[in-house]
Amino acid sequence: METDVLTLAAQSGVAGLIALMWMLERRAGAGRENRLGQAHERIMEQRVQLDQLLRVVTENTRAIASLESAQRALAIMLSRRRDGE
Repeated sequence: METDVLTLAAQSGVAGLIALMWMLERRAGAGRENRLGQAHERIMEQRVQLDQLLRVVTENTRAIASLESAQRALAIMLSRRRDGE
């Protein structure tokens, strides 16, 4: 197929060469568009995963802060009880 195209382009002179160059550029452009589309899909998937990870980290931070607060309150209560005895 490509040999036929090259033969036709050579027989057609400058116009054939320009047509061949245009066709090759279109093929390369389609490949670039395809790769860009795939990269965009991966980025969007990673964004969803990152959002989920951030939600988990936020919830874990809240849980740890709540636990720390409860432990601090318990330590204060035990300290007051020990000092009161």
